[in-house]
Amino acid sequence: MFERPEAGQKAVLVHLEFPGVDFESDRQEFIELARSAGAEVLAVIGGSRRHPDPGLFVGSGKADEIAEAVASTCAELVIFNHELSPSQERNLERLLKARVLGRAGLILDIFAARARSHEGKLQVELAQLQHLVTRLVRGWTHLERQRGGIGMRGPGESQLETDRRLIRDRIASLKRQLETVRQRRARSRAARDKREVPTISLVGYTNAGKSTLFNAMTGNQTFASSQLFATLDTTVRRLELPGGDPVVVADTVGFIRDLPHDLIAAFRATLEEARDATLLLHVVDAADPERATRIEQVRAVLEEIGAAEVPVLQVFNKIDLREDEIPHIEREEFGVAQRVFVSARTGDGVELLKDAVAERVRESVQRYELVVPPRAARLRSQLFERHAVIAESLDEEGRFHLSVSMPLRQLCRLCREAGVAEPIEARLPEEWERTP
Repeated sequence: MFERPEAGQKAVLVHLEFPGVDFESDRQEFIELARSAGAEVLAVIGGSRRHPDPGLFVGSGKADEIAEAVASTCAELVIFNHELSPSQERNLERLLKARVLGRAGLILDIFAARARSHEGKLQVELAQLQHLVTRLVRGWTHLERQRGGIGMRGPGESQLETDRRLIRDRIASLKRQLETVRQRRARSRAARDKREVPTISLVGYTNAGKSTLFNAMTGNQTFASSQLFATLDTTVRRLELPGGDPVVVADTVGFIRDLPHDLIAAFRATLEEARDATLLLHVVDAADPERATRIEQVRAVLEEIGAAEVPVLQVFNKIDLREDEIPHIEREEFGVAQRVFVSARTGDGVELLKDAVAERVRESVQRYELVVPPRAARLRSQLFERHAVIAESLDEEGRFHLSVSMPLRQLCRLCREAGVAEPIEARLPEEWERTP
């Protein structure tokens, strides 16, 4: 058994190359992550392996090399750009005589430092505790001390068991509080739907310029900085599009490769703004040589949070850093806007972006035929409240046949919220022509 080393800021970074991974781009992002967390990077140790070692993640020879670097630089912390198991962390700390942190722990530390709102702090604390509870195992001597005394003969409850119980109680409390937040957000979205106000959510890889673009579009003063995860808290503002149509624009947390699952789960209430949006603005750093990879990584996260089917308009930002780009809109073969090239910093192309958003929002409202069984009468009343019903008829089985005009995703969400066990099919009748 051993006393776990104290944490510090002087760090040695470890980044191994595995088959199919872009070594250099991931390495540079890792260094930026460590610096964003406040670490003083003393050395970066690389290497390659086919598979992680089950005991130390790295091989014994590489572990000795890391130990020498820690001793020669007087490092207090070793950060791995990989997910480590609890046993691997303990084995490495015992060998290296320094605190060891995996990629998930590093990202959680950055989020903890950047969270500002009450909701953001709750979300980060929940993710941290869910990450920590798996690491409260035998290996820290102070957690093995027994509590006993008069009236409590025997070993009593160990400090380890007490800490586990307290953490589980706190996790349960945080989940209850975040469920309240989730319900409040759901009510806000329902109110916007009732007023027929579309929601536009900005998503993208961290440091792509989402907050700067949000400010340029809405005239807001949300904090924006050229650093990873500069802002965590979702900001929502109203915006009038060309033609006078009102929308709500939401700036969401940035994504990153291998975003910890605990963090995605904790930020569920925030990420639902993207999942339930009418349109997603996928902000891409046009000057990033790895932008194609970043686009795929964002798509993977969107799929994980259930937002893969939301319509997307790509926004290539930072064209001021490229000499060969000017503000313009790229359209697909049917004339639908697919990509807009802008510079949020200079404002070039922002008006073009608003025009493209207005087009896509108008196109999202279509006509559908919906069959509502008697048990889902609440859904029928909600559709009438939103003035979405164009025509209605009743069949012999008491089912309502409704012709409605509204965004398909809003319609499907209302079906879920109405308590219908099976999804109600919404389809476009063949005799109707799609109208923008």
